[in-house]
Amino acid sequence: MKEPILLGRGYYWQDLALDQEFVTYGRTVTESDLMSFITMTGMTEVIFTDVTHKGAMEGRVVPAALTYTLIEGLLVQGMVQGTGMALLEVEKKVLAPVRVGDTLHGHVRIIGIRPTSRHGRAVVKSEVSVSNQDGTVVMRYLPTRLLAGDPSKASREPSTRFE
Repeated sequence: MKEPILLGRGYYWQDLALDQEFVTYGRTVTESDLMSFITMTGMTEVIFTDVTHKGAMEGRVVPAALTYTLIEGLLVQGMVQGTGMALLEVEKKVLAPVRVGDTLHGHVRIIGIRPTSRHGRAVVKSEVSVSNQDGTVVMRYLPTRLLAGDPSKASREPSTRFE
């Protein structure tokens, strides 16, 4: 009898290829998301807590850190669950505000795969673009992660490039 396939497991590094792309499901940012996040993190800045505040941006803007963590949550669930070993580095650029009520999607492109010399692991770099419901790119970031290798593919070495 074959071993059953575990649903929800992320990708081993050998399952990925350079320039491979993924898109997450959408996630609508709610008032509850905003209030829970700023309360938990202590980011109780007036721009996030006072609905009558008249600042440079209109509407219920949310911290960029919340935008980032919502997309990372979607990526953990769909891409690195059980295979992600460490987040090594992130380079991030915020391009437009996100507001309560916006629906966000993450678009991922694999830009580097470098196997390590230990335990079949690899350092994987990707480019993540976060877009809202209008298609506006609100954030771009470059995460570098350590991913586990598939024990059954331990000897497979892909052609690699790392930027």
